[in-house]
Amino acid sequence: MAKKVLIVYAHESPASFNAAAKDAAVAALTAQGCTVEVSDLYAMKFKAAATTEDVTGGVKDAENFCYAKELKLASEEGRLADDIKKEQEKLKEADLVIFQFPMYWSSVPAIMKGWMDRVLGFAYAQEKRYSEGIFKDKKAMLSFTTDCPESVYSDTGIIGDINVTLWPLQNGILNYCGFQVFAPQIFWDPATGSPESRSSMLEGWRTRLQNLCGEAPVYFAPLDYFDKEKGFLLKPEVKEKYASEECGLTVGIHMGKPLPANSQTKAGV
Repeated sequence: MAKKVLIVYAHESPASFNAAAKDAAVAALTAQGCTVEVSDLYAMKFKAAATTEDVTGGVKDAENFCYAKELKLASEEGRLADDIKKEQEKLKEADLVIFQFPMYWSSVPAIMKGWMDRVLGFAYAQEKRYSEGIFKDKKAMLSFTTDCPESVYSDTGIIGDINVTLWPLQNGILNYCGFQVFAPQIFWDPATGSPESRSSMLEGWRTRLQNLCGEAPVYFAPLDYFDKEKGFLLKPEVKEKYASEECGLTVGIHMGKPLPANSQTKAGV
């Protein structure tokens, strides 16, 4: 089991189901001997906006300000804002990072997106990304609530396939940084459920946490499948290898084929 766990938590109400899920994780992981730290973003009043204020001592190119470049330079030179430094230290120590949040507009709340923008910014590197990213030895996962039933997020539901919804978060952020990404823990519409159903959801979460790090991660195509010299397109030999497969490689790299079912919600698909 991961010895050090960071839970990045985004909900204002201590009476919320998200708070209960966070508390259940803290208790279950601590009972296993893990050291668990929680970044309670609302309680911390964490600044969501990525601005020039995140760099101390002034930016290098104020006229053509590029946040990613300036953040990388500031990180290398030790000139990041204190709140970013503190969160990065927590992140560097963690073996596992759990993001606990209510889904807003098919994504994370703004305050959590701000945490990702500002704290993970130094991991946004062209030379070290995806399967070679700087967090390739760490694990991460999303744990979230929805305000509607699972059917709404199905491939015939009005919002659409949850696997498509999760692709930008799990591939575009977590996998990009190199994290091994566990399948998400999704709590479907707990607000309208019975007390018994909510208790059952939490018990299922506690049970999963007992063996979480024994799970296989979600599958993503490795970086060496792509040709750097040709705009990071799939290499011909990879396309040939998968040409006869019924489905594409992943949600995003589908090769014009049907999407692989449940590839963002189940391990190793």
